[in-house]
Amino acid sequence: MPSRHLKRRELMGAAVAAVFAPALRAQSAWPARAPTLVVPFPAGGGTDAFARPLSAQFAKQTGKQLVIENRGGAGGTVGAGIAARSAADGYSFFMGAVHHTIAPSIYPHLDYDLERDLVPLTLVATVPQVIVVNPKNMPMPDYAAFLAAVRKSPGRYNYGSAGTGTSHHLAGELFKQQTKTFITHIPYTGAGPALRDLVGGQVDLMFDGLGSSAAHIKGGRIRPLVVASAKRNPAIPDVPAAPEVGLPDYLVSTWYGIWAPKGTPADAQHRFIDEVRKALQSEELKAVWAQNGADFPDLTQAQFAQHIGSEIRRWAVVVKASGARLD
Repeated sequence: MPSRHLKRRELMGAAVAAVFAPALRAQSAWPARAPTLVVPFPAGGGTDAFARPLSAQFAKQTGKQLVIENRGGAGGTVGAGIAARSAADGYSFFMGAVHHTIAPSIYPHLDYDLERDLVPLTLVATVPQVIVVNPKNMPMPDYAAFLAAVRKSPGRYNYGSAGTGTSHHLAGELFKQQTKTFITHIPYTGAGPALRDLVGGQVDLMFDGLGSSAAHIKGGRIRPLVVASAKRNPAIPDVPAAPEVGLPDYLVSTWYGIWAPKGTPADAQHRFIDEVRKALQSEELKAVWAQNGADFPDLTQAQFAQHIGSEIRRWAVVVKASGARLD
């Protein structure tokens, strides 16, 4: 009798193993193919400055390329909508930014809900905003001379942004509110195109994330005047911080994070987060982040979700004060 019961248990165990073996193999094999990362801005902007090095490091770690899809438009909301409708199969991801916590206050008819349709995974980088100018259009030697020129000629100067409702736009509006100045806003489809026109002199200045401006600053193509942070940034140590020039409350950072479509398997979420965190600890990415003046805030998945909610509320106040809105 004992041998009969033992045999029955062995058969049942084999049957259970046969049922769960494919799922276990699928989990252990992730990524079995190349995942896709939607970047909702054209190439050359701040999001790209972090997404592409991350993609390269991901490939080194896993043997699978993290495929970047640039899907720009409407301040990053076109790409966010595409990502929200992507298959929740563990191979579709989205790299958004602070802009996407501003969008709900700017665009009343979005075809997605950031908190309902996408699952926050991890914060990737945070960088301060910097006021940068075209040195030919605005040859003022420092911030004080810049402010004097802007105040003397309201509307004469213009600033480019990654699009209406992006942090570049709202950083400009916040600056105008705090300095009681007027500078004309020119929205683009992403920071990359706006930066190209800033370098070319088609726009006068930008309130840009240091991540996308750093290379142009180092190349002398644009000049930084102020870093919108409490302290100077090691990437550009000679540039004063906002409190040093009389702007103690002008503290604006651009942050970048990764989401997945709602319904993405928890195992794929956790494995992706683990790979990203491993990449961010690599010497290669530490060097890139330092060059771009970026930090990696080590938030848990739950803390990142809380951060998103607080940013949505924070920027709603700024948007309301600016009167910015798109139908």
